[in-house]
Parts: sequence; C-alpha cells; structure tokens
Amino acid sequence: MKNRHFSPEKKWSIIAALSGLVGGVLLISTFLQVTDNPITCNLRRSTPIEPIQLNAILHYATSHIVPQQSLAEIRVSFDVLRSLSPCNFLVFGLGHDSLMWASFNAGGTTLFLEEDPKWVQTILKNAPDLRAHHVKYRTQLSESDDLLKSYRSEPDCSPIKSFVKNNDKCKLALVGLPDEVYDKEWDLIMIDAPRGFFAQAPGRMAAIYSAAVMARNRKRSGVTHVFLHDVDRRVEKAYAEEFLCRKNLVKGVGRLWHFELPPVANFSGGSGGGSGFC
Repeated sequence: MKNRHFSPEKKWSIIAALSGLVGGVLLISTFLQVTDNPITCNLRRSTPIEPIQLNAILHYATSHIVPQQSLAEIRVSFDVLRSLSPCNFLVFGLGHDSLMWASFNAGGTTLFLEEDPKWVQTILKNAPDLRAHHVKYRTQLSESDDLLKSYRSEPDCSPIKSFVKNNDKCKLALVGLPDEVYDKEWDLIMIDAPRGFFAQAPGRMAAIYSAAVMARNRKRSGVTHVFLHDVDRRVEKAYAEEFLCRKNLVKGVGRLWHFELPPVANFSGGSGGGSGFC
C-alpha cells in the first residue's frame, strides 16, 4: 500500500491498539478452546489460533513501522471482518499493514494486489505467509478526468455488460490478473492503492471501477463490502460517487468510506436502472 511513511507521534498508540485488536481475537479463541461450557463446544473447533495471528502480534509489538490508517479507520474494516471471517478479502495494495489484515481474516482467503514488483519481494521477504500478485495498470492519474467523461461511450465499459476479465477495450478494467481474482467472489474489497498522488501514477480509477464490477457480478447471497481510503482526494471521491454510489455508502470515518454493494440482480431490470452505475 501507499503506507510506506509513517507519523512517529502516533507510533506507540497504534502499536498498542493493533496488538489489542489482534490480541483480543486470540484471547477469545483461547477461551473457546479451553472452556468446557457446552454453549461454546460447537464453536471451539472452528476458532483455532492461526500462526499468522501470532506472527502479527509479534510483528506489531516489535516494529517501529505502523499502518497509516488511523485506529478509527481500521476499526471500520475490522468490525466487518470480525462478523464475516473467514471470508474472501481482496486488498489493493501491499504494505506494513498487510499482516494485520491477513491475521484478522485467519482461515479465510486474503489476497493483495500490488503495482510495484520490488515492493512485493520486500514485503514477502519479511512476511512469507502473505499472498500477493503484481498488477500492471493501464492508466495514469493524469487521465482520470478524460476516462471519467469517456467511459460511457465504450460499450465494454457499460454497467449492462459489466465484466473485467479480458476486457481489453475498457481501459478501466483490470486485465491480466490471475484467474483467482476474477473467479472468486470477494466478500470484502479494500482499495488503498495504487499510488495516486502524482500525474504519472496509476491512480485508483481502475481499482474502483473493477471493484464495482466484481461486486455487481456477485452470485452468492449478501452484499460486497468495499472500503476506499483517501476519499479526501478529488479523484478517489469522484470515482467513488460514479461507480460505488452514494446510495451504497453506509459509513465514513476519517478518510475512509465503507460501501455495501448489492449484486446487479438486485437492481430492477438487472442493469442498475439506467446507463450509469448508480
């Protein structure tokens, strides 16, 4: 993720908070394993302590580098993960918070998509249990306004067709990813990458568009939870309102927005009720 530089003044409070969040999960798991209360007997077998959770506590208790999201922002996603885990969790971005996210979803599938192949190697060297893929983006932040204005004129970008895999004609669609990304239905999608703070950066336009399409194509019951960070930036906010939709926004904390996107089958007519995503 973009969180490769951190504020020293919040280091210890974030470390303590993260250790508390992960520790709480472990404490509950331990209780469920050792108690003889019949009420919990059916839960004990499904809540083992995972090695990645222990690694996360060790890492954040001894590291000087902490996630850039605030505790309040982290708590939004944590609460959803706590209610759904183990689940399928797709994260745009790989960084010093990745071990935390994976430990919150222990037993589930957590997959990270990262633009910088060297950064993938750096992170996986210290956290080999994480699963990550390199992503090649076809966009630049400088194109964001033109792409937002022109995507409606490309039929393969339309919400009616709404597909990502092999969608070469729609520049906002992420192509060339492993089949797992397209074939799996993601319960949560977090967008905290790629970089979007200088003109030549990929920007998050394709990540937001593709997340919206994946959510719309969901076949399983329930909504797709989409978390978008840095909504204080113009492009993130504009693309969120175009593709994730204000009506789906359920919570906003700090610079994080939480959306709940229903599958397209839940829309009248099966096409979102018009030519746009919202």
